[in-house]
Amino acid sequence: MNSRLRIATVSAVSLVALVGGTTVATAQESDPAPKSCDGVRLTGELPAPAPGQAVSGQITIGADCRPEPASVRSGPAPARSARAAAGHQLRGWNEMYDCCNIRMTGLYTSSSWDTADGRIPTAGTTATQEWNREPWDAGWSLAGQTTKDGCVTDCAEVNSEAHADFTYQGIFDPTGDWYANTHHSYIQLKADGTATCRFDVELRHTFVGWNWRYGCE
Repeated sequence: MNSRLRIATVSAVSLVALVGGTTVATAQESDPAPKSCDGVRLTGELPAPAPGQAVSGQITIGADCRPEPASVRSGPAPARSARAAAGHQLRGWNEMYDCCNIRMTGLYTSSSWDTADGRIPTAGTTATQEWNREPWDAGWSLAGQTTKDGCVTDCAEVNSEAHADFTYQGIFDPTGDWYANTHHSYIQLKADGTATCRFDVELRHTFVGWNWRYGCE
């Protein structure tokens, strides 16, 4: 899991027609059948679904170290996501899983906003982070996080962003220099009650079978 690969940059673009979203993946080409892969940046954009619905995407690092085409799904949101509060509510997630489907790192946003007379009187977005620790006090750690709201009162629209940096030091890399995940979430709230979710993740190194999951509800 610690052999460094010689890599040339390539791009893969996938247009998702199911929900009108787009996903772009920029990755590196490598030797056949590798295990550990060099760095990658993945981007996904989704229109926020109607109340009570959820939309999500997933990209997996394939056997050739290239991201596979994105799969996008939509359907009912889990019962825990019912919008009981007044106004408009939106939850977003941006998660990285390993090849055993263990969540390594995640960035989550929760937004609420009111609308009146073609404006947004009040709005706000909060962010939380989660990461996987190993039993011997090792694993992933939160290195830093930031959040920003472009406007929160009397807005034509609200653009919020959240960022989280994670590092890893543990059984798969005792040095702490090989793996690092940086998550970015961008939420646009509109005065007509609609919204757009955009997500990025930057990985210092990857591994075949790692998969990125993102979505909003």
